Amino acid sequence: MEFPFNDAPNTAVITCSHVVEKHRPILYVSHDEDDGMWQFLCGKQHDESEARIVSLYYIFMLDHSIAELARLPYGYAAERESIETEWIIRKK
Repeated sequence: MEFPFNDAPNTAVITCSHVVEKHRPILYVSHDEDDGMWQFLCGKQHDESEARIVSLYYIFMLDHSIAELARLPYGYAAERESIETEWIIRKK
């Protein structure tokens, strides 16, 4: 699958240890309005010690389904209940 994002593959993104260690799927994605930062999280509450910085390409390789969100506008978020359900997109 071709890399679908306009951002460079080596763009730094925020994720959580749960996603990186493959314990939990990506269930929440945010594209921040103020700085354009992407966040790919498992949907649970976290403390700062669980934050990880990885490349957008790394996240894409973990879960190709995020390609659906490649054009998510700044200031929007997407959530899903499980990897089998559709993304619900909303303005933050």
